[in-house]
Amino acid sequence: MRFLLFCLATVLLTACDSSRVFENYVEFKERAWSVQEPVSFEFEITDTQQPYNLYYEVRNSLDYPWQRIFVQYQLADSTGAVLVHKLVSNYLFEKDGEPLGRSGLGDVYDHRFVVLPEYTFAQRGKYKFTLQQENRQDTVAGVLAIGLRVEISSKK
Repeated sequence: MRFLLFCLATVLLTACDSSRVFENYVEFKERAWSVQEPVSFEFEITDTQQPYNLYYEVRNSLDYPWQRIFVQYQLADSTGAVLVHKLVSNYLFEKDGEPLGRSGLGDVYDHRFVVLPEYTFAQRGKYKFTLQQENRQDTVAGVLAIGLRVEISSKK
């Protein structure tokens, strides 16, 4: 029942989100993210005059073994040309082990990290955003899902 209420609240809150252009998650059934499992998202941009904010999103449990997560991201256009490629590190836990992020159900936490603020796309069309974990282990426990959010920036 609690899960159903959470899902309903999520749908209602995201339905009213007029700035969102794209948002999607890929869930890991084994509750772990393997280095062999890069995650890709395809989205379309129709307005090149508008700046956008791109975020990667992490849903993790308390089983995640470290304080930070290391993620490599890549943005490519419809021809496959790589526009941006970078390694980033973000904190999922405080130094004392206290989890950061928004708490969902039980031991699940959601995080949103901006990777491309105020980004302007040069051309209309489809784009591909790929994320790959770059932690110390090939498979990292406690990562339940990885997502991408593209939204219209409030600054223009």
